[in-house]
Amino acid sequence: MIVLATVVVTLAAALHIGIFVMESIGWTRPAVWKRFNVASQEAADTVRPMAYNQGFYNLFLAIGAIVGLILYGVGMHAAGLALILFTMASMVAAAIVLVTTGRGYLRAALVQGILPLLGFVLMLFS
Repeated sequence: MIVLATVVVTLAAALHIGIFVMESIGWTRPAVWKRFNVASQEAADTVRPMAYNQGFYNLFLAIGAIVGLILYGVGMHAAGLALILFTMASMVAAAIVLVTTGRGYLRAALVQGILPLLGFVLMLFS
């Protein structure tokens, strides 16, 4: 089960790296900001600093998960597991907060939160 848990945690980290790329690097492209339901170039320009900042939060969570996996893999099980569980729980919490923003964000929250939730549960019981 640890192999499956590791794969799921890695996928959750990869997803959050992808979100970082969209929010912090690719935000100026209309295809990207439209994906976040931003209606116009003017609105995209207005929220660009927030998207840039938010992208880095996603990156830091992904890095935490990856470092946790590395620590776990080299035998530092307690530290690695603690870091993995913390980052997975933080990703799930962010998805829950996203749902509280409005019903229109349910799909995004599910995409953002399912892998970390599975990773958390699998790591906890591995």
